[in-house]
Amino acid sequence: MRLLVVATGNPGKLREIQQYLTSLDWQLQLKPPELEIEETGDTFVTNACLKASEVAKATGEWAIADDSGLQVDALNGAPGIYSARYGQTDAARIERLLQELGEEKNRQAQFVCVVAIARPDGKIVLQSEGICQGEILSAPRGSSGFGYDPLFYVPQQQLTFAEMKPEVKRHLSHRGKAFEELLPQLRKLT
Repeated sequence: MRLLVVATGNPGKLREIQQYLTSLDWQLQLKPPELEIEETGDTFVTNACLKASEVAKATGEWAIADDSGLQVDALNGAPGIYSARYGQTDAARIERLLQELGEEKNRQAQFVCVVAIARPDGKIVLQSEGICQGEILSAPRGSSGFGYDPLFYVPQQQLTFAEMKPEVKRHLSHRGKAFEELLPQLRKLT
């Protein structure tokens, strides 16, 4: 079994990534807590590649990283790469987003996720991108998920991410699509 270091200190993110990789022979492990990678890129791709590469070089192991966020058309793509830093808490981020949208009629948005995998020398060998189109509601709905999930409405399902069963969200989400694209390539590395 090959080791794959996940470029995060968040055990929840590790568990989430593990769910996508259950059919593969990789053992996942969190990055060392003292290893902090500053996201200095201006795109999801740049940040995912930066995190994977730096963690791989620092640990001498294969590494995987993702960068994701919400892009709202009426806000010129904001919050984008700053999605997690749009407020101190999920509630604050949701409140800020709703405030900035105001009475805007164009509520089109998309969640984007980029996943990158680096060899132990830091060279990026795989990357994928997943996008899920949706709309921003004017008030939160649902109690599952996290972040902007209660506002992100997927018209084909007539549900927000926060109202979906986890297995449905996993399949439809930006992260699910990115991993779906990545898995066949990742199998070739094992």
